[in-house]
Amino acid sequence: MTTPQVSVVLPFCNAERTLVRAIESIIQQTYIHWELILIDNLSTDGSSQIANHYTLQDARIRLIQEKQPGVTFAFNAGLAFAKGKYIARMDADDYSHPHRLEQQVHHLENHPNVDAISGVVAYQANNPQVGMQHYVDWTNTLTTPDQIANNRFVELPTINPTLVFRHRSLEKYGSYQNGHFPEDYELVLRWLQQGATFSKISNTVLDWHDSPDRLTRTDSRYSTDAFYQVKTKHLAEWLCQNNPFYPAVVIWGGGRKTRQRVKLLEECGITVTAYIDIIPNKVQEKPCIYFKDVAPPGQYFILSYVGNRGKREEIRQFLAGRGYQEAVHFLLIA
Repeated sequence: MTTPQVSVVLPFCNAERTLVRAIESIIQQTYIHWELILIDNLSTDGSSQIANHYTLQDARIRLIQEKQPGVTFAFNAGLAFAKGKYIARMDADDYSHPHRLEQQVHHLENHPNVDAISGVVAYQANNPQVGMQHYVDWTNTLTTPDQIANNRFVELPTINPTLVFRHRSLEKYGSYQNGHFPEDYELVLRWLQQGATFSKISNTVLDWHDSPDRLTRTDSRYSTDAFYQVKTKHLAEWLCQNNPFYPAVVIWGGGRKTRQRVKLLEECGITVTAYIDIIPNKVQEKPCIYFKDVAPPGQYFILSYVGNRGKREEIRQFLAGRGYQEAVHFLLIA
């Protein structure tokens, strides 16, 4: 086989119900210059036998074993064998649409400044969760590098199994790291902090299957608290480099949850000078600014921790109407 252009890295553990679908979706790609590296991460069901069957049918498919449990170790084990110019992520739960690799490789070939390309996903679930559907709808709207970068502290702006990286970018910015945090979010935050460019094609590239036993639902590393821990660390670093009033910020929102999350920010050396609220003359231990009395841009840097559905966009539009520029005068954090 000639050297593949794309190495698809697919870790799995006890995935016999979905693994055939995932593998077949790669085999059926319109782009044929790929290799598929399957990493068995301590499966105890028939997954490994399924994977081995495919290695006997297609020389582009390889199976390796990783004895250290965890998707980070499994991915990095597969990466060590990857020969491609590009590295594509894939999960055993999901289905890649036939034109996925062709479209993503085409984008990277024609945009040499882009380090990683994502894509729109279709949410699939036997018991759809309203919150997850809203998340998918939100992330599907973020397609440009600026949209992805400016929304990175709201939530993960790219869905991990849609990503295709340049191999050299992984070498430059570092691979997934293991820890008590969501490894996919940590990688995106770390890469963006170092100057990497993420983009997204507006076509649907993946059916993203949300099952009750998916790691994002069962592992504490993907909890809301874990997301806030890792993003607060990177947010503090971003503010140090970009906030002209560093370490001072003004917080929009003042509920109990907001204060808990702001405390994490204060532990990273950030100083809260005031809160913005929709209630006039609200009494707090720190100065409270009624939202209609927000000063013109250039007086302070605002972080909005208001995460109520629909309110985030209202705040963005309100501040833009006052002349505020996102990532210059304010950021949305929830």
